[in-house]
Amino acid sequence: MVLVRMDDAALHGDLVVQAPSRAVVLFAHGNGSSRHSTRNRTVAAELRTAGYGTLLLDLLSEREERHDALNADHRFDIPLLAHRLVGAIDWLAEQPDTRGTPVVLFGASTGTAAALTAAAERPDRVLAVVSRDGRPDLAGDALEQVQAPVLLVVGGQDHEILRLNQGAARRLRAPHALHVVPDATHLFEDPRALAQVSAAARRWCDERLRAIEEERERQLETHGQ
Repeated sequence: MVLVRMDDAALHGDLVVQAPSRAVVLFAHGNGSSRHSTRNRTVAAELRTAGYGTLLLDLLSEREERHDALNADHRFDIPLLAHRLVGAIDWLAEQPDTRGTPVVLFGASTGTAAALTAAAERPDRVLAVVSRDGRPDLAGDALEQVQAPVLLVVGGQDHEILRLNQGAARRLRAPHALHVVPDATHLFEDPRALAQVSAAARRWCDERLRAIEEERERQLETHGQ
């Protein structure tokens, strides 16, 4: 376990990095959840097998979580959650094992809106954004400011969330894709559906890294001529 200190809180997280990690996937859990989310942990484990580091982070302090459990004041506070993600991105940039490593933001539910907002604030550090059954519509104007490629994964039977994701996708200016998992319901409770989320996230991240490598090779060829 790590303790991520920032200006207004100290947050508990579980960081696993390999040497070297292709990128670090920072998970932004949804409303009422935490870094112990079984679904996020399942996805994180799959991504680690593909060479990605992972950071599952509580976006609220212990005191804030206790307050939120009673009043639900913080779980929809997108600016606060995004601020915490930005702090975590900056923290990763300072750690010896993750300094200089690209960051992928993986959001679920309200965590998606926070991830998109944070990506808009740190365009130079965020490689990509992935959403599982998220609420990108809550990101507001940040949708039009995000530069990182965005993958929205939604269950085919989660009709309202699918509609909200379709609307948000129309506002995105960055490269993006909407991946619908047929027959999947809200929260992706079926392990087979969740496996499709992991596979889609891995492909999305792989493609982004491949594009960076190809661009680097083109630049080397240009300078070598």
